[in-house]
Amino acid sequence: MTGSTTLGVEVDATVHALATSGRHLLPAKELSRILGVTRADWARFARNWDDLELDTYMADGGTYRYRRYGQYVLEPASGKLDLLPHEAYRQESDVNPLNGGIDRHYEPLTSSFTQDPLLEELLVTLGGIFSTVDGTQRWNIKLHPYRITAGAEAGQPAPEGRHRDGVTFITSLLIDRLNITGGESSVHGDDGEPLLTHTLAEPGDLLLGDDRRTLHSVTPVHPVDAAAPAHRDVLVIAYTAH
Repeated sequence: MTGSTTLGVEVDATVHALATSGRHLLPAKELSRILGVTRADWARFARNWDDLELDTYMADGGTYRYRRYGQYVLEPASGKLDLLPHEAYRQESDVNPLNGGIDRHYEPLTSSFTQDPLLEELLVTLGGIFSTVDGTQRWNIKLHPYRITAGAEAGQPAPEGRHRDGVTFITSLLIDRLNITGGESSVHGDDGEPLLTHTLAEPGDLLLGDDRRTLHSVTPVHPVDAAAPAHRDVLVIAYTAH
């Protein structure tokens, strides 16, 4: 985050947008410059999504979501990032009325995932941006790599509808879109007014939001060719002041 003038402008623009409006879209080209990564880095990282497990906790009975789960603690001033011991994931029902209120036991992040250099650069950089916005000096970071499949059953990236996650900042990073239509992301104010609508399309497209001030949702995904595999891969990262 202390690189060239171009990088400073892009990071400053992200900080300003989050501080003033509570949301920001960072295109893949800009995020890749900030992180110092290439298309080959995104492609390598994306292979981890082939190793996700079926989410068996979907209260709507859906079998379209695959995932793993893990969490870190970050001290952005020093860049110290620590993977925490694996444990169940829990949201209360007032935050997630569809799937909340129970401990959900997901498979942990793989070593291939956690040891990818792109991941550390991403988590530390985002933590620095969020700390610049609100001054937080220690973050709990929850990572949710998702694959939403589409076929005869529509894939639901946000089956709970328009919602918050009960965290401080929330991000959605596109990893891959394969043979799908739909998947339009939207950010809303408390009154339901749409503030931003965009379809994440390129690996590295990143939508950031202040979860305390905004709500978000994603439209269902459908296959273009019903006879071929179809999915939307994303990494949802939640930062909570710790």
